[in-house]
Amino acid sequence: MLLTLSSEQEALRSTTARFLDDRVPVNVLRGLRDDPAGFDPQYWAKGAELGWLALLVSEANGGGSVSGRPISDLCLIAYEFGARAAPGPLAASNAIAIALDATNSDAHHAVLEQVVAGGVIAAWCYSEPPPNDRIGVIEFEIVADGNELVLNGTKRPVESASAAQQLLVTGRTGTGLTQVLVPADSPGITITPLESADLTRRFATVRFDNVRVSLDAAVGAVGEADAQVERQVLAAITIGNAEAVGAMQRAFDMTRSWVADRYSFGRPLESYQAIKHRFADLLSWLEGAHGIADAAALALDTDSPETAELVSAAKAFIGDRGGELMHECVHLHGGIGVTFEHDLHLYLRRVTVNRAMFGTPKQHQRRVGEIAAHRKDEEIRGGGPA
Repeated sequence: MLLTLSSEQEALRSTTARFLDDRVPVNVLRGLRDDPAGFDPQYWAKGAELGWLALLVSEANGGGSVSGRPISDLCLIAYEFGARAAPGPLAASNAIAIALDATNSDAHHAVLEQVVAGGVIAAWCYSEPPPNDRIGVIEFEIVADGNELVLNGTKRPVESASAAQQLLVTGRTGTGLTQVLVPADSPGITITPLESADLTRRFATVRFDNVRVSLDAAVGAVGEADAQVERQVLAAITIGNAEAVGAMQRAFDMTRSWVADRYSFGRPLESYQAIKHRFADLLSWLEGAHGIADAAALALDTDSPETAELVSAAKAFIGDRGGELMHECVHLHGGIGVTFEHDLHLYLRRVTVNRAMFGTPKQHQRRVGEIAAHRKDEEIRGGGPA
């Protein structure tokens, strides 16, 4: 991130960076390739002690930010996650914390306390398989039946579902959205692991076949969770954007050092004009990614009316230019850039997976256009500037 940090924010960032360097260096990441969960539960609990899961939670429920801008604070952690391709469901866990923090349920607050402490892993069942894989499309059914809620449908991909003890399920009840907290071992739930490009992030398909829970399992009012879900999605996208920018920065720095140290025909690679031109493009994409990610985080922190537009613009730009930057870095490394033994692929994998989560760049480009068109229509109807 390019923001000027307070001393408290810098302490949060640097403490996380040192912890990740110590606990999940690249040799550990490679060793986690075949781990079913993708991370050590003790590592996650220790990270929770540093505040990774508490920043978006109110002080009344044991949370609190260090600067008064919780999303920006959390993005500092996410950036360090991306710069190290660190494991753990950071975005999804914090989105769940937002939902549980907003309820008045003592039972849900008890689960929230465990999630914030890192003792319970919760997975967010939000995204759905085709044809419902577009951003904002939810067709999963949550039906009220007397004193129970009945869940039917499929969610995919769900991060850390196989390791989770609790599932936050987002579905549709009539014309509105409902969220339900469900124990992962409830009858009728089938969790099928998926393959992932990322070495340490695990995803699964979660199927619900006539899963019944009591009405008090609902997180908030039944059929009235639309606004809450939108905020969770915006937060998850913003956190993922910060992760991707961290990975982009690390790949750029690695490549910059490589072309400075590598010689061809007696000259460093960086001295060739063609290489300089390519780096000018890379730096412009990187600086743009930093700037728009920071702007989106600040907009969400301040409840700006432009938040949705900025978050989607950031997702579209970082998804497109981030992928280009990563592949350019691979090319500039030459043959070694495509080997498993080199570290570069770790960051390429993180950017690639984040690009696909919570809507593709093209879907978010369309969303920005729709928001702009709606704003123009409102201005015309209100007699303002067209």
